Amino acid sequence: MAKPTLRTKLCDILGIEYPVILAGMGGVSRHKLVAAVSEAGGLGIVGAATMGPDELRDEIRKIRELTDKPFGVDILLPAMAPTPQGTSTASGGGRGEGDIPSNWRDMLPAPQREFAASLRSKFDLPDVVPEFPTPSGRRERTIFGPGFSRSQIDTILEEKVPVFASGLGNPAPYVEEFHAAGAKVIALVGNVKNARRVAEGGTDVVVAQGAEAGGHTGRVGTMALVPQVVDAVAPRPVLAAGGIGDGRGLAAALCLGAVGVWVGTAFLVSLEAAWDDTLKQRILDASEEDTRVTRIYSGKPMRNINNPLIEAWEEGGVGTLPFPFQGAVIQEVTFAAQQAGRKELGMNPAGQISGMLDEQRPAKDILAEIVEQAAEIIQRLPAGVPAVTS
Repeated sequence: MAKPTLRTKLCDILGIEYPVILAGMGGVSRHKLVAAVSEAGGLGIVGAATMGPDELRDEIRKIRELTDKPFGVDILLPAMAPTPQGTSTASGGGRGEGDIPSNWRDMLPAPQREFAASLRSKFDLPDVVPEFPTPSGRRERTIFGPGFSRSQIDTILEEKVPVFASGLGNPAPYVEEFHAAGAKVIALVGNVKNARRVAEGGTDVVVAQGAEAGGHTGRVGTMALVPQVVDAVAPRPVLAAGGIGDGRGLAAALCLGAVGVWVGTAFLVSLEAAWDDTLKQRILDASEEDTRVTRIYSGKPMRNINNPLIEAWEEGGVGTLPFPFQGAVIQEVTFAAQQAGRKELGMNPAGQISGMLDEQRPAKDILAEIVEQAAEIIQRLPAGVPAVTS
């Protein structure tokens, strides 16, 4: 069978062969997976949420050693005033620490800190302070702030990454800089209001992500959200995300008016995904009902494979802190669980398509199957969707 052609205007905008983008999943979408997706004709996106500049630069350069195809970087933008260009790296070794007080853990509210400590006791976890070495050997804080984001953005610009994605927050303050550097900007949204907001801010491509998605997600289902966002931001291109794991999802997205798809969970269980095999297997073993939306990991709604830690926090009634402070609280517990080998307590983001997945495969095979199945479906549809040839 000849190689299928499935092309939309997204392909022209980003310089890719197929309208399939790898979600920028933190801790998962690293250089091997990113390069594999880009090499297969899609667009790989680095999940760089907690990466400081040194680690991020290292990842970008590793990608370029594996592929010369386009790729992108995804970070999370806090709802704070952005730091002016060039000011975040003036001190702290270029780590964007100027906005992070050295005693930041002591500034967290007592109820949440005390409850986190009680969870360490409940699950018999060691009392350890999380610090993560970067490839350069430096230890960088993983609490977010405008200075930290500014240092990430400076690195992305310096490395001339062709696509910038904002997985959380409005990239408007930085759009002009990226456009001046020749980069495209993508922003994820979970409702029409935010879709309009990021479109007005100059975002090139809007991702309408439905509640079915793994990781950070909203409250509106994909089938309802995508056409409303398409109408709200037209003629700006829209991608569909959430509940899409095969060619049927891609074909449906195109019929809803999207120009492509943003795919996470299906690639999360790929061979190249930088994720623990035990956690991948939990996704493969899960049904469509084994995920749960919780705020305990970041302060924002996140769909995760349910686990005893989530249940204990939710039942405790202490409430969660806003992003990014909740992440600082729960990090004390999850790092301790990691040190103790308690993988079942770790964060395990996954979407409701988990029930569709049953094996680990190379990313190129996953992408090829999505494209081939979508092409076959679209060939049977009336005119009005992208042309497909074989």
